Amino acid sequence: MLCALRNITSRKVKRHYHHCKTTTTTEAAVKVVRAMRNDSTETLSCPFGELATNLSDSELRETAYEIVVGACLNMSESEKAAATPHTSLTSRAASTVKKALGLRSRRKKSSGNKHKSERVKKARSTEETLRVQLRVSEQMDSRVRKALSKVAANQRIESMVLPLEMLQQLQPSDFPNQEEYEAWQRRNLKLLDAGLLLHPLIPLNNEDTAPQRLREVIDGASENPLDTAENESMQALRNIVTSLACRTRDDGSTSGTSHWADGFPLNLKIYQMLLEACFDLNDETSVIEELDEVLELIKKTWLVLGLNQMLHNLCFLWMLFNRYTSTDHAESDLLNAGDNLLTKVENDAKALKEDANLAKVLSSTLSAISGWAETRLADYHSCFRSDNTESMACLVSMAVRSAKIMAEDDVEGNGNDVGYDRVDGYIKSSLRGAFAQAMEKEKCSNSSREDPHIHNELPFMARLAEAVSTLASTEKELFSPILKRWHPLAAGVAVATLHSCYGNELKQYVSGMDELSPDIFRVLNSANKLEKDLVKIALENSVDREDDGKSIIREMLSYEVESVTSGLVKSWITTRTDRLKEWVDRNLQQEAWDPKATRERFALSAVEVLRIVDEAFEAFLMLPISTHAASLSDLATGIDGCLQHYISTAKSGCGTTTYTPTMPPLTRCSQRSKLPSVFKRKDKAHKKPQAANANANDSFGTPQLCCRINTLHYIQTQLQHDDFSNGMGKELKLSAAACEEGIKQLCEATANKVIFHDLGHLFWDGLYVGEVSSSRIEPFLQELDHHLEVISLTVHDKVRTRVITQVMKVSFDCFLLVLLAGGHARAFTLQDYETIEEDFRLLTDLFWSNGDGLPAELIEEFSTTVNEILPLFQTDTDSLIEKFRDVTLESCSCSSTKSKLPLPPTTGHWGPTEPNTVLRVLCCRNDEIAAKFLKKTYQLPKKL
Repeated sequence: MLCALRNITSRKVKRHYHHCKTTTTTEAAVKVVRAMRNDSTETLSCPFGELATNLSDSELRETAYEIVVGACLNMSESEKAAATPHTSLTSRAASTVKKALGLRSRRKKSSGNKHKSERVKKARSTEETLRVQLRVSEQMDSRVRKALSKVAANQRIESMVLPLEMLQQLQPSDFPNQEEYEAWQRRNLKLLDAGLLLHPLIPLNNEDTAPQRLREVIDGASENPLDTAENESMQALRNIVTSLACRTRDDGSTSGTSHWADGFPLNLKIYQMLLEACFDLNDETSVIEELDEVLELIKKTWLVLGLNQMLHNLCFLWMLFNRYTSTDHAESDLLNAGDNLLTKVENDAKALKEDANLAKVLSSTLSAISGWAETRLADYHSCFRSDNTESMACLVSMAVRSAKIMAEDDVEGNGNDVGYDRVDGYIKSSLRGAFAQAMEKEKCSNSSREDPHIHNELPFMARLAEAVSTLASTEKELFSPILKRWHPLAAGVAVATLHSCYGNELKQYVSGMDELSPDIFRVLNSANKLEKDLVKIALENSVDREDDGKSIIREMLSYEVESVTSGLVKSWITTRTDRLKEWVDRNLQQEAWDPKATRERFALSAVEVLRIVDEAFEAFLMLPISTHAASLSDLATGIDGCLQHYISTAKSGCGTTTYTPTMPPLTRCSQRSKLPSVFKRKDKAHKKPQAANANANDSFGTPQLCCRINTLHYIQTQLQHDDFSNGMGKELKLSAAACEEGIKQLCEATANKVIFHDLGHLFWDGLYVGEVSSSRIEPFLQELDHHLEVISLTVHDKVRTRVITQVMKVSFDCFLLVLLAGGHARAFTLQDYETIEEDFRLLTDLFWSNGDGLPAELIEEFSTTVNEILPLFQTDTDSLIEKFRDVTLESCSCSSTKSKLPLPPTTGHWGPTEPNTVLRVLCCRNDEIAAKFLKKTYQLPKKL
C-alpha cells in the first residue's frame, strides 16, 4: 500500500556511490557525474504512498476543508476565542513556529505586471485564511457549514463518518446543477471506498459481508446516482458504513473514534493538502504570515486523521523539503527549517519505529530526503558556490541525520560513524567528478595549442595540474570548513582524491611517451609543484590530529617525479644510443671507404655519425632537467660505445699479422743446390700475384686503408675540439683512445699489406733468391716508391709520417727476414756483404728522399738494428762460429766444456749478440765450414 522503503532516487544514489568507490578511471567518473546531474532534475516522488483510487488533489483539499470546518464547529468557546483576528495579529508579530524552525519573516516581493485584483486578498480570520489557501469557494464553504451545523451539535467530528453525513445532509437542490451534485456525490463515495475498503486502518475481516455490500453500493452509484432522500436506502448505507468505521482492533479496545480517514496513506494525503495551505499562494517559497494560527487549526484534524505531533513533524518536514526542491532551491530558509524540524523527528524516531505504519512513513520520507540530498552532495562542486554554501551545510546535516536515523534501525549498522562515512563518500565522489569536469574543460581548450600564433602554450597535463591546484584551493577555502564538522580530515581526503586522480592520468601520460620533449618535463615540473601544494594542504588540515596527517599522506602515493624523470632520461638515452648503433651498422655495411668521397679523403659516414652524436648531446642539454650532470655520463657512455663500435668496424678485417710470412725451418747452405734454385726462384720472382693487381677497388686496398686512417684521425680530431657538442667530446675518452689505437693498427696493417702482400713477390719472394747480384733490391724500390706516392697523396698530412714510418719499419723488418729467415733459397758469401749493404742504403735513401722524406734521425733510429746485424755478413766463418758459441753459452749459462751446444730459440728480436740471429747468419752462409758445423752440431738438412 505504501511506496518502497527506499525510493528510486535513493537507489540510484547508492549505485552511484558504489560505482565511484570501485571505479577509478576518469571516463567512468564523468559518466557517474552526468548520471547524478540527471537524477537531480527529477521530480521527487511523494513518500506517503499512492492511493488506490483516483481522488484528485482538488477533491482531497475539499475533504480536508470539510474536516477542518467540522472540527471548528466542535471547538469550545475558549478555542474559538483563540482563532479571532486580534489573536491572529498578535501571533503574526512573533511567530513561535517560524522562530523555532529558523524561518525569517517573508520579504516583500514585486508583483511584476500582475493587477492587484489578481492577488489573493488578506483573510479576516484563520478559518477564512485556510479556506482561501485550500482554494475552496465561498459557495462550497456555505454548503459545508450548512450540512455540518446540523450534525455537529449532537456529534463530535471524530465520531462521525463525514462523507456519510454530507451525503445525508445535502441534496441536489443545494448545488447549482445536477452535474456538480453528482461529482460531489462521487467524491464522497470515493472517500468511503478509500477510507473503509482500500486503505482501512484496521484490516478487513474476510468473513464480514459489509465490505462486499458497500462495494455494491459504490459500484451501483457509478451508474445511477444515489437517492439520498430515500430513508430506507440511506439507513442501509449508514448501517454498512458504521459497522466498518466502528470496527475495533484485535485487542478489543475501543476509542469512540470513527475510522474512515485515519488509514495510511489516505490520512497523510489529506493532511498533505492541509500543510500545503501553509505556503503563500502569491509566493510559493514563503510560508503564510498566519502560520502559527493555521497550524493550530490544522491540528484539530488529528483525531479524525489519526495523526499526532510526531507524524505532523514528519509530514511538515517533507513539505518544507519538497517545497525547497520544487522551487529551484530559491529559498534556503525552507531547507534550514527542514533541518531544524529533522532534529525533532530524530528525537521521535525511536517511538515512530515502534509502529509498523509509522516506521514505513519515516523510512520512506528519510529515504526520499537523503536520496535527493546525496545526489547533489555527491557532486557538490557543480551544485554549490560561495553564495549558497549555507544551503550545502543544511543539506549535509539533513543527509547525515537521515542516514543516521535509518542506520540505527540496521542491526549491522553503526550510527556513530555514519556522518564520517557519508561525508567521506561525498568528498571523494564530488572531487572525482570535479576533476573529470576540469579534464574535459582542458581537453576542449586543447585545440588552441594547435594555433601557430600561440607560443609557449602549456601542455594539456600541465594546465590540468594548474586547474587541479585551483580546485584544491577552492575546496580548502569554501567546502572543507563546512564538511569538517562531520569529517575532521575533509581537506585531506579531498586533496588525496585529487592527487590520486591526477596521478592516474600522469601515469598514463608518461607511459604513452616514446620520445622526450620539453613538454614532458614541463608536465613533470607542474606535477611536482601540484603534489607539494596538495601535501601542504593535507598537513595544514591535520595539525590538530594525533598522527599529524600521516595517514592521509600515506594514501597519497608519490608521483616520484625525480625517479620518473630519471627513468625517462635513461629510456631516452637508451633509445638514442640504440638508434645510433643501428645507423652505424646500416651505413657501415654500405661504406666503400673511398677516399674520393670527401675532399679531406675520409669516409662520409664519419661526418654523419659525428653529426648525430652532436645532435644527441645538443638535444640532451636542451632537456629542462636539473640532473644533467648525473645523466650525462650515461649518455656519454652510450655514445662512446657507439663510436667505439664504428671505430672497431672501421679497422676490423684489415689485419696486422695476416700478411706477415711464416719463417721457414732452419737449413744449412750447399753450393751444389744453388743453381737449380736460382732459375726456379727467378721464374717465381718475376711472376706477380694476381691478387696484387686485382684489388685496386678492394675495401682493403691501400687507398681504402688510407681512407680508414683518415676517418679515425678525423673523429679523433673532432673529439678534441671544444666546439664539438659543446665540449662534450672530452667525455668520450674511450673513443678517443680507440681512435689512437685504431690508427696505429691501420698503419701497421697498411705497411704489412704493402710490403708483404702487394710487393711480396719482389721483396720477400724475390730479393736475393739465387745469385745476390742478379736479384737486387731496385725492382722492389721502384714499386715501393709508387706505393709511397699513393700513400702520401691519400693519407692526411697529420698522420702521413706515421704511415710512411710504419712502412719503413716493416720494410726494414722484411729486409732482415730475407737475410735471416729467407730459407734455403738464399745463400750469402762474404763478398755479398757490399751488395747487401748497398741495397739497404738504397732502401734508406728512398725514405730520406734527399731530405724530402722522413727525418734522418727517424730513419737512423729504425735502421739501427739492421746496421748492427749487417757486419755479421762480412765476418769470417770461424769467427762467426766462435761468436755463436760464446753468445749461446752466455745466454744459457752453459759450461764451455760441454760438447754440444743447445739450439737457441727463435725470438724474432734480432741483434748482433742474439744467439738465434748469429745462427741464422751461419745457416745462410755459403761456406763449407759453416755447413759442416751446422750438420755436426744440429744435424740441420740442406733443404726440406
